[in-house]
Amino acid sequence: MSTSRGAGASSPVNGKQGNDWDTRRRRKIADITHALGASPVDVAALRRMAISEGGLLTDELRRQVWPRLLNVPPHVLERQPETVEREDNKDYNQVLLDVQRSLRRFPPGMPDEQREGLQEELINIILLVLKRNTQLHYYQGYHDIVVTFLLVLGEHLATALVEKLSTHHLRDFMDPTMDNTKHILNYLMPIIERVNPEVHDFMQQAEVGTVFALSWLITWFGHVLSDFRHVVRLYDFFLACHPLMPIYFAAVIVLHREEEVLECECDMAMVHHLLSQIPQDLPYETLISRAGDLFVQFPPSELAREAASHDSMAASTFKDFDLASTQQRPDSVLRRRRRQKQAALERSAAAAATAVASVAQPSAARRFVRLAVMGLTVALGAAALAVVNSALEWAPKLDFFP
Repeated sequence: MSTSRGAGASSPVNGKQGNDWDTRRRRKIADITHALGASPVDVAALRRMAISEGGLLTDELRRQVWPRLLNVPPHVLERQPETVEREDNKDYNQVLLDVQRSLRRFPPGMPDEQREGLQEELINIILLVLKRNTQLHYYQGYHDIVVTFLLVLGEHLATALVEKLSTHHLRDFMDPTMDNTKHILNYLMPIIERVNPEVHDFMQQAEVGTVFALSWLITWFGHVLSDFRHVVRLYDFFLACHPLMPIYFAAVIVLHREEEVLECECDMAMVHHLLSQIPQDLPYETLISRAGDLFVQFPPSELAREAASHDSMAASTFKDFDLASTQQRPDSVLRRRRRQKQAALERSAAAAATAVASVAQPSAARRFVRLAVMGLTVALGAAALAVVNSALEWAPKLDFFP
């Protein structure tokens, strides 16, 4: 059964730019093919290709490269499928419900019979991975990741890769509690604060927390992006990088929407609604590059202590704002502060520009190499990087996947 969804994200350009992109695309395909044919396979080069513009370009190449990025050995890829008893499986009913409402994750116009067959395969993969790894616990949204691998790789190959992914990149999401997931979300605000303190302060004043990014993180954006090309482009990037890269990408989405955020009423519900409605026309290549830059500038080891002590669930407390005057709304106070800051910024713009210009940014090649090397250090999960193991209460149970 063919499950490919096409060539993946590419740059839709015309004229001379289109010819340039076609030339670069052909060269990149040749480079990927060369890296795959090397003995041993040049995995570092494949990581650089997955990170750089356009990612891995086609599903055919992804079927060859993704196993290499995850370091899945050949004997695992060749493992014969097993049968899983469904009716007595503790996860079956929840998996079935999630899979039944995953219709939009399949190509528009796909015949019902083919889609239903893929949904059966999706259930098989999930239950088989959980059967083989009893320490893993199913979570709502896991199927959004698995279906992406199924559509690109087919059932047999997807099973092997999803199992490896579940015991590594996704391991922290598959604990009995959401403590480690919450801990990873705690990295979001320190990243934003490093880059744009004003946006950080606004979000803190609004007490919006980080729940808006939960479905982004635990589905690798598969649940919230409607264009499959963009989903697989991000998967190329995430598979080639450190397990915490999705939270850096979440941060750059928020930072990219700076004007929208600061113009929003400083109210928890309003800001949460704005941020949770992710735009579908994001400049993905620009954001991917920026996320990589931020990872290099502010690595997880630098943020771990803040993440361990940061209360990402402030929205659950609904604390009153500490205002100088109870007659003023929070957004009015913040807008006035913003105007004052803007005047000060304009006076120092020239000096700031000079300072920025004096800082040598890493070249694209160096950045890709550093990200690729960091990706090779992945071991047993993102939360192991924390300096302090946080033990904070989880918020009331919510349904994040309507």
